[in-house]
Amino acid sequence: MAARFDWFVVFAEMRTGSNFLEANLNALDGVECHGEAFNPHFIGYPNRSEVLGVGLAERDAEPARLLTAIRHAPGVLAGFRYFHDHDPRVLDEILGDPRCAKIVLTRNPLDSYVSWKIAQATGQWKLTNVTRRKEGLAQFDPVEFEAHVAALQDFQRRLVHALQTSGQSAFYIGYDDLQDLGVINGLAAWLGVAARLDDLDRSLKRQNPEPVTEKLANPEALAEGLARLDRFDLGRTPNFEPPRRPAIPGWVAAPRARVLYAPVRGGPEAEVRAWLAGLDRAGEGALLRDFTQGTLRKWLRAAPGHRSLTVLRHPLARAHHVFCTRILPTGGGSFARVRRVIRRTHAIDLPDDWPDAGWTEDRHRAAFEGFLGFLKDNLAGNTNLRIAGEWCSQSAALQGMGDFAPPDFVLREDEMAEWLPRIAAAAGRPHAPPPPEAAPDAPFTLAAIHDAGLERRAREVYARDYERFGFGNWRG
Repeated sequence: MAARFDWFVVFAEMRTGSNFLEANLNALDGVECHGEAFNPHFIGYPNRSEVLGVGLAERDAEPARLLTAIRHAPGVLAGFRYFHDHDPRVLDEILGDPRCAKIVLTRNPLDSYVSWKIAQATGQWKLTNVTRRKEGLAQFDPVEFEAHVAALQDFQRRLVHALQTSGQSAFYIGYDDLQDLGVINGLAAWLGVAARLDDLDRSLKRQNPEPVTEKLANPEALAEGLARLDRFDLGRTPNFEPPRRPAIPGWVAAPRARVLYAPVRGGPEAEVRAWLAGLDRAGEGALLRDFTQGTLRKWLRAAPGHRSLTVLRHPLARAHHVFCTRILPTGGGSFARVRRVIRRTHAIDLPDDWPDAGWTEDRHRAAFEGFLGFLKDNLAGNTNLRIAGEWCSQSAALQGMGDFAPPDFVLREDEMAEWLPRIAAAAGRPHAPPPPEAAPDAPFTLAAIHDAGLERRAREVYARDYERFGFGNWRG
């Protein structure tokens, strides 16, 4: 029967018991763990100069060479320990190879942090003889502890996401399980190794067995540090919106000026396009558009010193503009299918034909509020309609842009008159005019219907945009 795995990695962190786990893996016949093979400061162990014939300088110049040596180590299942701050160049290859066994070792982050601080204070990182144990207390730093937890969580999220998207699974083992012989032998079975241990290698001793509060020089700081953490992520703004692609065909460049506009749909697109054309005293037909990723990369390379920008619009104003231009009308450019569906599913009072002489300000406000209700359901994935670029969250649109090329400038609409000429000057057009003002929405402006109820609804729909971009209440 073919071996299940060709090599393995232990994902761990400092003070999680990884040395103890490695010692017991190495006690299994046919298994060889090579320490922290990709630690930036040494190779394998602090007193080693090479791993499997690959030296430190060779590894740093060509990390794939060491990965290959470990993967094809003769006669054994070889592996190593990898921490979140080890060489990032090899991580994608590790995660992407289903023939690499992933062992994930975890420990309560408070325990690992305190253990790390004591090791720093005493200089004792391993203990093999309890009579040589060095006594010391940890100085608890709430801010440092918060950063410690955040780094561990970010790395664990990356591991889980990589495993999920590639259809792989890992062997998870907790710090307290390291003393369980059955768990270690279960790990051997999962690795596909025939050998089993009769007892654990206990040459490494636990250095700090006392309760956490007895290991701190300032235990009173512990409550403050834990209070800083949102353990259950209670402050998180829920987000069910799927990721978006960068929508590069909609990006626009000036005819000759080295300025690129990545529009957020529903924003002041017409005004920015008119301004871009004006940089070169040209009509909008001269603008460069309909890019592909290839042609846009070509433009970027051919325009050194270029500047790119996008413009955000207040979420409530953006939703109202889309309602007035895409939902209310019935002619060209309207979203006819969306209009039909939301009239039925959300009981929104929309006119059969447009313009409608009986359309009043009160009907307009009520229909717009109903549209905001639809947007909330749509962005949460609770409708059968796609999330259109015209009303997706602006944070999702920006994230999609960033997957290709994040814009140099992210402006608010009310900043355009001040900042667009500055951007043009940076790109070699020092006398650029400000952009034209946006035409008011019709048949009724947002100012005519605005109230606290609409503002509250908009915050429910676009909570992440209000949070991420600092939007306050709309003021016209």
